[in-house]
Amino acid sequence: MFGRNLEFEIVFSPKAVRQLKRLDRSTQERIRKAIEASLRPFPPRGDIVKLEGFSGRYRLRVGDWRVTFRYNFAQKEVHIAEVVHRREAYRN
Repeated sequence: MFGRNLEFEIVFSPKAVRQLKRLDRSTQERIRKAIEASLRPFPPRGDIVKLEGFSGRYRLRVGDWRVTFRYNFAQKEVHIAEVVHRREAYRN
């Protein structure tokens, strides 16, 4: 379907931007670096799992933080939905 070394654009939802801004600067930087290193290249790297019960949604683990996202293959984008602490990540 897609070749190796493909790069995706990272798109943050307004909610994810607000969540990131609430974190201390070092945590923000660590999460941003993990997103760039793990999700921009395709195929993705890192601790990524497809979430059950959430159609087409995945999560990236960054220490105690979880980044949930979806792929838009047609536009070569990764849409970051949320950045939450693990204790809040899987609540409905």
